[in-house]
Order: sequence, then C-alpha cells, then structure tokens
Amino acid sequence: MNLRLVGFFLVLGVVMFSWLMTFGAWQFQNVAARVVPIEPRSFAELTVIAVGTGGEYENPARGGPATAVAVGKHMLLVDAGRSVAEGLRNAMISVSQPEMLLLTNLLPENTVGLDDLLLTGWIQGRSEPLTVVGPTGTRDLVEGLLAAHARGIAARREALGLPAGGVEIETVEIEDGWSFEADDLTVSAGSLPGGPLAAFAYRFSAGDRSAVIAGTGWAEDALVAFAQGADLLVHEAAFIPDPEVAEKIGVDTDPGRLRREIALHTRLEEVGRLAERAGVEKLVLVRLRPPPVYDIQITSEIGDAFEGSIVIPEDGDEITR
Repeated sequence: MNLRLVGFFLVLGVVMFSWLMTFGAWQFQNVAARVVPIEPRSFAELTVIAVGTGGEYENPARGGPATAVAVGKHMLLVDAGRSVAEGLRNAMISVSQPEMLLLTNLLPENTVGLDDLLLTGWIQGRSEPLTVVGPTGTRDLVEGLLAAHARGIAARREALGLPAGGVEIETVEIEDGWSFEADDLTVSAGSLPGGPLAAFAYRFSAGDRSAVIAGTGWAEDALVAFAQGADLLVHEAAFIPDPEVAEKIGVDTDPGRLRREIALHTRLEEVGRLAERAGVEKLVLVRLRPPPVYDIQITSEIGDAFEGSIVIPEDGDEITR
C-alpha cells in the first residue's frame, strides 16, 4: 500500500479522534453545567443580571420578568416571573443565593415564579427564610402560596430532612420611601401611583454606581423623578401597535384590548423619551416581546429620543458599566 496514503489516513484518523474527544468534552461540560451545584458568587461592583427578559406572554427565547442586582456577597432579585429557577442557573447563579425578592407590583407575571424560587432554592441549600418585599397585598399572596403548598412542603421536609427555615418567607409590605442597607449596598423604593394596583420602582446604589429597575408602564413623571441621574435604568419596551396600525399590518386583535394594554405598558416609542428625561446614562430594555424581532429595529425606534447607550440583553447577561 502506498505509504503516503497510509499516512494520510493515519492523520485523518487522529484529527477525527481529536474532534470527537473535543466534541465529547464540550457536550459533557454543557450537560454538567445544567445539573452540577452552583457555588454562591461574589461581585466586585454593582452588577445587574438579566435573569428573565420576557414579559407576560409566553416566549421560548426569554423567561418571565426577573432581574438580579448584586454587589459583594449580596444578591437581590426584582420580580420572579416564569422559569425563574432555570433563568438563575442560565446566569450561573444558585437559586438559593438571592436573599431578598422585591416585587414591583402584584401582576401575575411578576409573581408566578415565587414558589419556584422558594421551593427549588430550599431543596438546593437555602436554610434561612427568604425575604419578600412588595406593596400592600404581598402578605396575602405569600400566605396563600404557603397554604397551597403546605402538604407538599411537610411531606418533602419529612422525607428529606430539610431545614424548616429554608422554606419560610419573611414578608415586608412597604410604602414610598422604604429603604434597606447591607454593607455597601443601599436600596430604596419609589411609589408609582395611578395604575390599577400599587407599584414601586427600586433604586440600588453601591460605591459610585446606581441602577433603577421599574416594572410598570404608568406614572412616567414619578419614575423620571425617582430615576433622575442614575447610571442605569432597567425598564420595559413593549411593542404594542395602535389599533389603526394593527389593522393595517394585519394583526387580528380587539382594538379595545390593545388600548387597555397600552395603558399598562411603556411602549418602544415612549421609553427613550422617558430615559432621556431621567438623565440616565444607559437604558436596559426588558419585558420584550416580538415583533420587532431584530435589535436594530428597537434601537432605531428609541435612538432618536435617547442620547445614552441602549442594551438589549439576552437571558443571563450581566451589565455593569
């Protein structure tokens, strides 16, 4: 047999073997990343993590509303939408690490993941109560949730010997001006009045950095005042066409329903103006739903009104400066 041909096949075999081994190692790491325990993380500076960037509608590419804010060993979560446990893992955060959940309001998209956060975090190592902060009505929500799961909680605790404290919730119902401090982190709440239910935005400060997270589409003036001068504003940018536009592009939706949704949300054409009025440096857009489906469509819609930078994160992205 031709020695050159033999050599060719030997080299080809080595290359294929190396490729298979590399692919196998990558697959193993990829699978392991989904199941291995995640150690608590520490953050050198104020960091915003986009845990879930979708809204109330189903979206296979984006989990429900959830944004983590961390500095040092402290991590707080703003809202807990659908798939919050998976969102935290995707962001390489242990579901048991968030010590406090801050609810912007009690609309279901912000709260449906609370039992997931609590019960999954419990079986994955949480031994201390989870603190849940929110508007009036939060206590009723928490008590109802715990009552609904009472039998299952008792059975799991008995079967696995899990600590009772890890499945407890300390509820704090707040008013405008509430604040919280932990080491270098300061958190304050600003009321957003005028909507169908009580709502808050939260401002986080550590060192020379500040971030504001809001989850409602009403009370623009109150949010502008509360977010004034922040480095970062995390806010929704919903694509909701006017009924006339919807009819022209063939969207078969009840015009009355569209008008009611517009009253609940901050739309693409509004959020840039809001951020510019607040004087923030960076606008982080969440609670997204298509269409538009391309980032450039969103930034072009907003860019004329806002001179700062615009970030459209994927689930799991981290934003600092």
